[in-house]
Amino acid sequence: MARIAGVNIPTNKRVVIALTYIHGIGDTKAVEICRKVGIPAERRVNELTDAEVIQVREAIDSDYMVEGDLRREVAMNIKRLMDLGCYRGLRHRKGLPVRGQRTHTNARTRKGPAKAIAGKKK
Repeated sequence: MARIAGVNIPTNKRVVIALTYIHGIGDTKAVEICRKVGIPAERRVNELTDAEVIQVREAIDSDYMVEGDLRREVAMNIKRLMDLGCYRGLRHRKGLPVRGQRTHTNARTRKGPAKAIAGKKK
C-alpha cells in the first residue's frame, strides 16, 4: 500500500482515482500530477515502482497544499471571518448556511435534525 502525504491510497485502483483520496487533490490535479510525473492514465497503484511513488510524493509536496496544511489554512480563514464579525463569520458562528441558501425549509445539513416545537400541533 502506497503512502502519500500521510494517506494510505488504495492499491487496486488507477493512480488518477487513488490520488483523489488525498484531501486537496481532485480529478484535475490528479491528472495534472500524473502527466507531470509521466504515469499513464490506465496504470494502477500496485503496478507503480518505488521510484514512481517517490516522484509522485515529491511532486505533491513541492507544488500543492494538501491534508493537514490545507485543513489548517481553511480553519484559520473561517476563524478570521468569525473574529471579524462579518456576515459570513456570523453565519459560521450560528451554524447556518453561509452562501445565501434558503433556510425556511431545507438547510438540514448545516442546522442539524429538526427540533420539535412544543404546542405547535392542534
